[in-house]
Amino acid sequence: MEVHVNNPELEAKLNQWVTETGRSADELVEDAMAGYFDELAEVRETLDRRYDDIKSGKVHLIPGDEARARLLKRIDSHRKG
Repeated sequence: MEVHVNNPELEAKLNQWVTETGRSADELVEDAMAGYFDELAEVRETLDRRYDDIKSGKVHLIPGDEARARLLKRIDSHRKG
């Protein structure tokens, strides 16, 4: 694999990891990409499940202003002890 990094800060981080781990840039990039795609798939599955829960009526949405009011109330009660 050929790695082209156009961001100097990112390239410096990659080079630092190469030096610290003794692994090649190819290996590190492949591992990072695999982790990214695994995490992306997990997020998509979570979002799909949540969407299905909403669509089926299993979960009810709360309007933003109500959610904010609830949150502020909880924060206030925690501050008061």
